[in-house]
Amino acid sequence: MAKNYYEILGVDKKATQDEIKSQYRKLVKQYHPDLHPNDESVAAKFKEINEANEVLSDPQKRQQYDYELENPFASAGGSYSGGTGGFSDFSDIFGDIFSQFTGGGFSRSSAKRAGTDIGVTITLSFMDAAKGCSKEITYKRTESCSSCKGTGAKNGTNYKTCDTCKGTGQIQQAVGGGFLKTVRIVTCPKCGGSGKTIIEKCTDCGGKGYNTVNTTLNIDIPAGADTGSYITKRGYGNASTNGGESGNLIVEFKVLDHKLFKRKGFDLFVNVPISYKTACLSGKVQIPTLDKPYELSIPDGTQSGKEFMIRGKGINSKYGIGNLYVTVFIEVPTKLSRSQKTMISDFDSDLDVKQTSKMNEYKVNIQSLYGVNPYTDK
Repeated sequence: MAKNYYEILGVDKKATQDEIKSQYRKLVKQYHPDLHPNDESVAAKFKEINEANEVLSDPQKRQQYDYELENPFASAGGSYSGGTGGFSDFSDIFGDIFSQFTGGGFSRSSAKRAGTDIGVTITLSFMDAAKGCSKEITYKRTESCSSCKGTGAKNGTNYKTCDTCKGTGQIQQAVGGGFLKTVRIVTCPKCGGSGKTIIEKCTDCGGKGYNTVNTTLNIDIPAGADTGSYITKRGYGNASTNGGESGNLIVEFKVLDHKLFKRKGFDLFVNVPISYKTACLSGKVQIPTLDKPYELSIPDGTQSGKEFMIRGKGINSKYGIGNLYVTVFIEVPTKLSRSQKTMISDFDSDLDVKQTSKMNEYKVNIQSLYGVNPYTDK
């Protein structure tokens, strides 16, 4: 096995599909060629990451790959008995091993690989994310060159079969020697795995087979988008280099904070000040929602920090409907006249013990802790 896809993605062999997807997204952001222009090592790493994800993200391909990883010669049908034993030559060995993938011989050049994915991040206001919106984005992607039909050769025909790999796109390399000799299959260094070599390059794309273009796209963002969530636009990534489907565009969201609302999932949270009079005698207050104010009745004797739930007034999404949680706090006046201070003092003196049960319970606990009542004892 030439490559260990688990090591390339940095995941355990027992990793779940969600873990593989999450790690792949992190690596795409880290090694995307657009972030490292003209860095061939990063481009090669990015290609490896996509190749590994293509296999490990598909349960059937992953099962076949795991079998091959654990049993590299399980299908070869021979045993060592001195010299080469049951193996007539290396091509027989690998013809048997890879027949499980194709039902016969294995030809890398005939397997059309999808183009690489592109990841972009867009910033949304809190309200746009909560209610849904449409955004126009512009990004760079590769498209198959129309002049050479993606071949890189002039007029799409000026190429020949690679004489190194004979059109297979791969070569075999022997490693070690004697009894420990093994063989691995690697991409043909001359044709890059295409199985073809260009006689005369296409003048429009310089022999690459693709061109980089600016693409503008309208994205419909559903209600309920949150930081870290994303949508995938299939086929809007980079073009394939050997006639396969284009990669995907992965649009991730970053949502800005709001001055009033906080959110958790589809639920919204808001803190609302109320007057001392409303807390004591009851009243109605206007509560902000995503659409219009909601009138909430405050019962008499409401304590600061009391939470009310307004059902169905959170985020309304096709994936679920949230609630609005309102926490009220009593706003204490900061400037009082002498007469107002006198009235408040008289009012406090006139209160019965039962009317301030929590305060009196607190005083009793203080007294039991220190043996004195700091509110009355000097």
